[in-house]
Amino acid sequence: MVIVIHQSGNTQNALFYNEKKVEQKKAHFYKSGNTPTINPFAGTKHDRLNILKEIEERNTRVKKKGLHISVNPTVTDLVKLGDNGMRTEIGNLMEHMGYGNQPYFVYKHSDLDRTHFHIVSTRIDCETGKKIKDNYEKEKTQRFIKSLEQKYDLSNEQNLVQSNLKFSTSSRNLKQNLESLFYQLNQIESISTKQLYDKSLELFNVEVRRSGRGHVVFVTDEIGSPIRHPIRLSEFEERPRFYPSKRVEKELQTTTPVIDQFQLAQWARDVNRLIERSNRRKEEPNMKYKVKNRGRGMSR
Repeated sequence: MVIVIHQSGNTQNALFYNEKKVEQKKAHFYKSGNTPTINPFAGTKHDRLNILKEIEERNTRVKKKGLHISVNPTVTDLVKLGDNGMRTEIGNLMEHMGYGNQPYFVYKHSDLDRTHFHIVSTRIDCETGKKIKDNYEKEKTQRFIKSLEQKYDLSNEQNLVQSNLKFSTSSRNLKQNLESLFYQLNQIESISTKQLYDKSLELFNVEVRRSGRGHVVFVTDEIGSPIRHPIRLSEFEERPRFYPSKRVEKELQTTTPVIDQFQLAQWARDVNRLIERSNRRKEEPNMKYKVKNRGRGMSR
């Protein structure tokens, strides 16, 4: 997880940057908090800007009033937190940074081949009109990241280019990045069913569908509609768990139980002994054979 506090203090620039991404279908509205309307995303971008501007007009002395934060989770972070967890922890981040009562807007981006989030708010306190203290913000974000790592057992992954995969119409090296996604999901033991695996793929706008006798991989938009040419699953070297190849499927259907060689040898030895004993009894019918362990544990 990487959290960045952007230094641009212009609230309008920060908000309109994210609104433009939405218009370009490279982002979508994700979450809002503490706004005067239940669904501020139902209005225009100017309506959303005015919510923040009305607060900032109470303080003319502060020049850089805007708050712009980007939250960059890794693939593992997204899987472990899930959608509900991400929404909750973004709210917790605002609280941790001292902006828990401020109105804010969150945008979910998919324009860098990875999922990340942008938060836009104001540094002017909505209740007092004073600037909220912004001392030690980098230290605060690092403490918050550490708390997330402990809470969700996250790893400290910094390589965002390789580990944060998000697929869209403009994604490059699609097959290679999909295989990287499959590999990382395959390593997570908590994804123990096909249903959980499919839900994890949905986080990255990826879906596996049956086609004829095999399967194909689709990149979809936020509502599940295909936006890229599908790739046959048979073309991947690294395949998603719970989707075996045709050859493996056939082996699973026709395979017979494997007999351990040591057990087989023991079984053969015991059978031979029974045969030998049976033959001796036929040759010497009057011979009495002792039964081992008869009366063991009994006193006379």
